[in-house]
Amino acid sequence: MLNIAAYGQNPVQKRLDSIMQLAHTRGIFNGNVLVAQNGRIVYERSFGYADGSKTKLLTSAYKFDIGSVSKEFNGAAILLLKQRGELSLDDPISKFLTDLPEWSAKVKIRHLLTYTSGIPTYDPISSEGDSVILANLKQLKSLKFEPGTAYLYNHYNVYLQMRIVEKVSGQSYAGFLNSNIFKPCGMNGAVVDLPVSSPDIAKAFDQDFHPTPYFQTVSGWVRLTAKDLYLWSECLHQNKILNKSSFAELAAGFPNGESSIGTTGFSGDTLSWHRHQGSNSNYEALLYSDLKQGLTVVMMTNNQQMKVDGIKNALFAALSKEPATVPKKSFYLEIREKTLANVDQGLKYYQELKANQQDTYDFSFEIGDLISTGKYLLRRNKFDDAIKVFQTAVALKAKPADIAYSYELMGECYLKKGDKTNAQINYRQALTLNPNNKNAAGMLQQIDKS
Repeated sequence: MLNIAAYGQNPVQKRLDSIMQLAHTRGIFNGNVLVAQNGRIVYERSFGYADGSKTKLLTSAYKFDIGSVSKEFNGAAILLLKQRGELSLDDPISKFLTDLPEWSAKVKIRHLLTYTSGIPTYDPISSEGDSVILANLKQLKSLKFEPGTAYLYNHYNVYLQMRIVEKVSGQSYAGFLNSNIFKPCGMNGAVVDLPVSSPDIAKAFDQDFHPTPYFQTVSGWVRLTAKDLYLWSECLHQNKILNKSSFAELAAGFPNGESSIGTTGFSGDTLSWHRHQGSNSNYEALLYSDLKQGLTVVMMTNNQQMKVDGIKNALFAALSKEPATVPKKSFYLEIREKTLANVDQGLKYYQELKANQQDTYDFSFEIGDLISTGKYLLRRNKFDDAIKVFQTAVALKAKPADIAYSYELMGECYLKKGDKTNAQINYRQALTLNPNNKNAAGMLQQIDKS
């Protein structure tokens, strides 16, 4: 970590530090941040506490859970095996996992990578362990939709990818990553499934500094430092592990859905930018690289505030010597538990914040925070309550694609309630507003078939 007190700050470090200090003071960032420019780390600092007791300060040596950013490694492992000629993305998963039902012959490995397998979500908040996932898969009679026609992000796809890596390589998943990715990339702090109770890991806490329980029991999570994640991005972007063709396949995703490495932008066949955000039990991580500017920002927090993208934007502005705006607090985090307890009271509180506290809370992407609130309820099977929140969202003046996404999620709520008529109405409205919403189109096709 840059020892700013000892060595002083150059103008770039001063600009970056002023942003991070304000973000920390506003209560929207407790964690580690790293900024690299043209392959050189220009800023690395820790802000806040290693746990909710406020007795231990964070340092750059702490590891963090990075949520779904961890799926980059199972995706890369699959492409590495494909690159070596040991599998094809068009292989059905039944070729390697022979104890699954007949539907597995229709699901290709590429469907797992793009979350288009049609495998349904059992537990939306992902508390199932490996044995439960395997038992559910063996008992599954049919897929939610035809593979390749719609997008459904869930951890079953990740679980199956890891099992295929083990089957093909003959190694444990952790062993394969360690020898084929971590060591070649110099990621000395990266560990698979290091217990969150380990003294090396920052402990997550909530808005009131209470410890956040960690319910995730499925295996395969990569925990690492900010520098490790930066080294991984350099390895990935410089094609040290995967060649350009393999990387392009890894980056390919279903329209409006994430690929195994999040989201990317290309100019021709050249990568322009790469963004991946992940969260889990109040941990949150962001990796963002702008290849054209040669800039990479890595942020990891153990006190999720949903503002890492806004802080990243401020850092990028400062590096370009442009005016930088540090985000305010997220109203989503303020209202989500209230809506879970009582949706009407929660929405009333949201309106009060909007009317009286816009100096404290950020309403710049209001529909996004409402969508997050609705999804929070949806994942907990509060379908009627989620619909109320999404109805509030679609009444806002917002981008058609965001309103369309709200209708798509309402369609999902109605479908889970068994109300196919209203599901169709909302999926069609999503398509009317955004004809490129392939997920809504895929779900309509599936409803029509059934």
